[in-house]
Amino acid sequence: MPSNKARIKDIAARAGVSIGTVDRVLHERGEVAEKTRERIIKIAKDLDYSPNFLARALKTKRKLHLVSLLPEATEENAFWLKHPLGLKRAINELDPFPVKLSQVTFDLLNEKNFLEKTVNVFNLHPDGVILAPIFKAESIDFCNRLTKKKIPFVFLDGYLKESEFLSYTGEDIFQSGRVAGQLTDMVTPVQKDILIINIVRNLKNVEHLNIRTQGFLSYFTKSARNSERIIKLRISDPVPENIRKETGRALRRNPEISSIFVTGSKSYKIADFIRSEEIHPLNIIGYDLLEKNVSHLKSGTIKFLIGQRPEEQAYRGVRKLFDFLSLNKVPEKMEYLPIDIVTSENVNFFINNH
Repeated sequence: MPSNKARIKDIAARAGVSIGTVDRVLHERGEVAEKTRERIIKIAKDLDYSPNFLARALKTKRKLHLVSLLPEATEENAFWLKHPLGLKRAINELDPFPVKLSQVTFDLLNEKNFLEKTVNVFNLHPDGVILAPIFKAESIDFCNRLTKKKIPFVFLDGYLKESEFLSYTGEDIFQSGRVAGQLTDMVTPVQKDILIINIVRNLKNVEHLNIRTQGFLSYFTKSARNSERIIKLRISDPVPENIRKETGRALRRNPEISSIFVTGSKSYKIADFIRSEEIHPLNIIGYDLLEKNVSHLKSGTIKFLIGQRPEEQAYRGVRKLFDFLSLNKVPEKMEYLPIDIVTSENVNFFINNH
């Protein structure tokens, strides 16, 4: 269908002037008589004219090289399988423009490997960087180096307030923890206990899990309807033997535990153990629509999942960098995506639509 969007030549025809005259007025280039200028501006407003910034960017032919630095997607870290899909979707949409994306990945369990991969990023001479700041200390150092080189960067999955980032796209991490707290409180009987499990090697250096846990705990300081006791457990190596040993010990020592909050995406590992041991029904609340998590959600072993829309995070990160570098469009600093509460009843909607 033909577009009804006003063009410069439409304004020129109505004003009875040349296209060049309209262009000079709209872009404030060259001298134009005041009455003519006022007439052109009024017609432009009447026609609801807005310049085609993308066409203007195409004309500049500026070549952009974007680089993403995200965790490597593996069977163990399946959450990161979705991000490349969002990156690809954004680049495909930008196909008419001279934009290149290089993807660099790092070992989610290895800070040294992350540092090595930051060197690779700089060697690619990026115009902009998409980053998941998993390791706090190392990421702050990397971001400071990007800032010194005047390379803009956007965050996914978490952010570091200590850095000069262009934008963050993702959940409100603290509020997400509070939502998890409310869900847990709703399904935990009075006088029963709650177990928080962080499956991570070095919790102090993983900022988003710390903030999420803080949000969860903050809910219980004022808002909780129950007087639950909260027990914390950190599992550094999530192999089945460790899961069985550490989780089993926590449950034996605290027999009143009724609900388990898993702060990251590996709640299926806890659910595997609970189901294999045929432990009395427990309410497991976790994150992310991984296939194994969804399977346990549908069977009832997991009570709730909170979705983070990883594909959408990556897609928007690319588009923000492109708009900033090509169009000088400064994005919203903090773009919070909806906190998706997923149950066995609505999970198919999220799987089919995100």
